[in-house]
Amino acid sequence: MRTFDLAPLYRSAIGFDRLATLLESQRADAQPSYPPYNIELVSDDKYRIVMALAGFDRSEVEIITERDSLQITGRKQKEDTQPTYLHRGIAARDFEQRFQLANHVKVTTASFDNGMLTIELVREVPEALKPRRIVIDGGDNVQVLEQRQAA
Repeated sequence: MRTFDLAPLYRSAIGFDRLATLLESQRADAQPSYPPYNIELVSDDKYRIVMALAGFDRSEVEIITERDSLQITGRKQKEDTQPTYLHRGIAARDFEQRFQLANHVKVTTASFDNGMLTIELVREVPEALKPRRIVIDGGDNVQVLEQRQAA
């Protein structure tokens, strides 16, 4: 396993301590592999998380977003009678999955269909934080730059 020396980051960058802490925590914690999920880049500022939740009902799944984190929790309701399995390949056990969200990434929608949980995310950069072109000797003439030029 590789270790990264983050000392140069601390010496030359201000305000990136959160990033260093995130890298350290990801290295230390083994990410759970259950339930299986995909993270898709839909477009430049749109993302999608798709989780396979076989055996779960939508009432047993909770999605909480708080500041810069997304937490998905599944709590399986206990059955009155436990079946006798000859082979149990569908886990359907409780889980908690957490995702760190970048600045300005928001959850827009969530849907649950045929055992697949789909969460749509979008990065919405406020107007005040978008790049601006300053015209020299132009007074108050400030123009907001477009993120991408049309080809």
